[in-house]
Amino acid sequence: MTTKPEKTPVKDADAQPKHRSVYTKESKLAAVARLKSGGQTAEALAIELGIRRNQLYKWAKAIEQNGPEASFGSRGRKPASEQSELVLVKRELSRLKEDFEILKKLQASFTRLKR
Repeated sequence: MTTKPEKTPVKDADAQPKHRSVYTKESKLAAVARLKSGGQTAEALAIELGIRRNQLYKWAKAIEQNGPEASFGSRGRKPASEQSELVLVKRELSRLKEDFEILKKLQASFTRLKR
């Protein structure tokens, strides 16, 4: 009679978390061009590039919707000089509303202390 060895998850204390890959705009455009050419399947191309197959389709959709020049802009918030005035005013209004709520709570606390 043989016994099976216990399966225990191996945890390496020195193991680092996976690092997210960042692809350049040019590499994304080239990958989508290869996908559209039909030379190989999306799955084979994804394996070759080391990405998920659905990521290729997401990149292709972004190019179809926005065009190759407008697709894949930089990540994060745009600099204030490039943001519309409406966005800036809305952000400032939100900040001022928060400040106002804090001041109302502070006033209520002072009023209770006076009694």
